[in-house]
Amino acid sequence: MKKIIIIMLLIIFTSYMFTRENDMGELDPGLGKSIIDLHVHVAGLGYGDSGSFVSEQMRNNPRFPIYLWSMDVSEDELVEQGDQILFAKLSAKIADSKTVKKAVVLAMDGYIDLEGATKGLLNKSKTQIYVPNDYVAKEVAKYDNLLFGASINPNRSDALERLQQAKDNGAVLVKWIPSIMNINPANPKLIPFYQLMNKLNMPLLTHTGMEKSFADARDGLADPKRLKLPLEQGVTVIAAHIATTGESEGEDNFQRILPMLRKYSGLYVDISSLTQLNKLNYLASALQEEGLSQKMLYGTDWPLQFFPLISPWYHINHISIKDAFRVGGIKNQWDRDVALKVAFSVPNAVFLRTGKIIGE
Repeated sequence: MKKIIIIMLLIIFTSYMFTRENDMGELDPGLGKSIIDLHVHVAGLGYGDSGSFVSEQMRNNPRFPIYLWSMDVSEDELVEQGDQILFAKLSAKIADSKTVKKAVVLAMDGYIDLEGATKGLLNKSKTQIYVPNDYVAKEVAKYDNLLFGASINPNRSDALERLQQAKDNGAVLVKWIPSIMNINPANPKLIPFYQLMNKLNMPLLTHTGMEKSFADARDGLADPKRLKLPLEQGVTVIAAHIATTGESEGEDNFQRILPMLRKYSGLYVDISSLTQLNKLNYLASALQEEGLSQKMLYGTDWPLQFFPLISPWYHINHISIKDAFRVGGIKNQWDRDVALKVAFSVPNAVFLRTGKIIGE
């Protein structure tokens, strides 16, 4: 067994260190540069008057320097050029892609108190990451390959006004991570917010399943069954990551969402993060579920696309060794991600469906 592990590690190391950039070859099913990435994150430390911040808890977390590295930026660059440099770098990487034409860049609202004198207001001490809507809207407007994904915590006292403003500023969806934002999607008090979302034709992209990217999370709030309320109010809901990982009420979250996908026509899922090391076999399992691919949308969860978190070699029980070598040799992160998912036999329609859902 040790010999097998050593051989596999050598293969992985060799493929990443010595393969030259190649084109998509057999892995390109003729998609061309037509794909929209639904799920792209940015962050910031407040440089350049961005208004963004990362909590001290997160900055002291071992993940923090890895996140900076994965976004291809240093703190010195942020100090010198402002947080805005992330958008310039992101746009350039998308422009370099042969398959992805645009990306939805997600703002990130914070933790909102539900009671007391600060009810309806941002609690900075409990907010782990904050990326303002106005900042994201302003920056994406500078690039023709970036789209604005708003984030509005519906517990804010002025949530409806913020939602309307985001729509007026060109937002194509609303993004939540309930487990770190203190949002219970099943709370009836949110019905007016859902009704306005429906009226504005604004989809909801929301994290489902266990959350491990942050220092602290209340995973129960990301139970997919909590999404019944917005769906019943007519909101188009996109369950990020297909609720992979974790359990709710003793039931696997992935199994928990499957009956809902059959029941609700307005429920979709994105396949971002499903090739990560901590989610082995989920993409293959999802593709085997009858009809599920018809509800899938393409996303990456950038910047979480780096080795060793993702490698085609983790999936050779589902793709060929030849494909693993070829995917590993693709330098552009988006083209590599697309190629890996093509190797899994993700249907073309999954890569092309996003535009119809977000009106692009």
